[in-house]
Amino acid sequence: MNSVALRCPQPAHPFFTVAVSVRVSLWVIFLSVLVGCGDGTPKNEVVLFCAQDRLFAEPLLADFEKQTGIKVRAQFDDEAAKTVGLTTRLIARKGHPECDVFWNNEIAQTCVLRDQGILETWSPAAGTDLPGGFKDSGRVWTGFAVRARVILYNTELVKPEDAPQTLQDLVQPRFKNKVAMARPLFGTTLTHAAALFEAWGPDKAQAWFRALNANGVKIAAGNAMARNLVVSGECAVCLTDTDDANGAFLKQAPVAMIYPDQDGLGTLVIPHTVMLIKNGPHPEQAKKLIEYLLSAAVEARLAKGESAQMPLRPGVPGPGERFVLSKIKAMPADWDKISQHFEAVKKFVESEFVK
Repeated sequence: MNSVALRCPQPAHPFFTVAVSVRVSLWVIFLSVLVGCGDGTPKNEVVLFCAQDRLFAEPLLADFEKQTGIKVRAQFDDEAAKTVGLTTRLIARKGHPECDVFWNNEIAQTCVLRDQGILETWSPAAGTDLPGGFKDSGRVWTGFAVRARVILYNTELVKPEDAPQTLQDLVQPRFKNKVAMARPLFGTTLTHAAALFEAWGPDKAQAWFRALNANGVKIAAGNAMARNLVVSGECAVCLTDTDDANGAFLKQAPVAMIYPDQDGLGTLVIPHTVMLIKNGPHPEQAKKLIEYLLSAAVEARLAKGESAQMPLRPGVPGPGERFVLSKIKAMPADWDKISQHFEAVKKFVESEFVK
C-alpha cells in the first residue's frame, strides 16, 4: 500500500496506512463476490439460449428465479431465424462458451450441436420418467413437450370435404396460389424438410418441393406469419405448427386443422430439447435450470398455456381434445439421420426458393 501513502501530502501515520490497507482489501473481497471471483460474471446466475417463443418462456423462467434465487440471463432468437441463429452462435463460441443451457424448440439442430462436441454428457434426474425415444442415447439432450407439423386451412375458403389430408394434396391444382409455408431454412420448417428427405428420399422430397413452388406457394418469414396469411384469407391453406394453430383457435379465427398423412406416413412430431453446454460458465446453476424445465410441472404449464405443447408424460393433462399425442399417428423420425440432411436441404432450398 506504499503507493497510497505516497499520495498523501504529508508522511502517512502508520495507523492511517493500515486503515487504508484494510479498506482496500475489503473492497477487493466485496467486488470479487459481485463479479464471481474476478471473471466478470455474477455467480448466482445462468445464461440460457432459448428458441422457445419469449411469450411462453419468460413466465416459466420468472418462476424459476423466484423458486431458486438464480437469475436467468435469457437470449432469444427471432421468428425467422429460429434455432439456426442460436446454433450458429454456440458453434462460433465452442472454445469459450458464453452459454450454460440451450432450450431448443426442436431437435435436429440439437443433433448438429451434439456432433460438434458442444454438449455435455449428463443425465438429469427429472428426465427419468420421460419416454426413452425422446432422449439421446449418448445422454447429451432430453426431449419434452412436443408440437406437431400440421395443415391449417381457412374454413371460409375451403370446405371440410375439400381440405387437404396429405402433404401431396398441397401440390394439387385446386390449391394453386393458395398455400403458404415458412421458408424452409430455419426452425421446424427446416426440420420438417430434412425429415422428408430422410423418409421419402432426396429425389422424391425435392420433386415435392419443386411441385409446391410451381404451384405458387407463398413463402412467409415464419410459421406464425404463414398462419396469419390463412387467418386473413390471403391464403387458403398453410403448413405450420400446433402452437401457431392454437393461437388462431384462441382468437376464434375461421380455421380448422389437419394432422397430415394419418393414413400413410404420419405427422411429424417435434419435441423441445434441453441440453447442458460443455464448459459453460455456470454448470451447477445450469443443471438446476434443466431439472426445472424437464419437470412435470413445466410440461403441465406448457400444455395449459397458449402454446398448447403436448406433454410426453401420460399422466400430465394435455392442452385439450384437439391436441392429444396418443391419438396422432406420428411419422417415424430417426433424428440422427435427419440431421445429416441439413446441409443438402439448405443448398436445395436456397436454389429453389431464394430469389
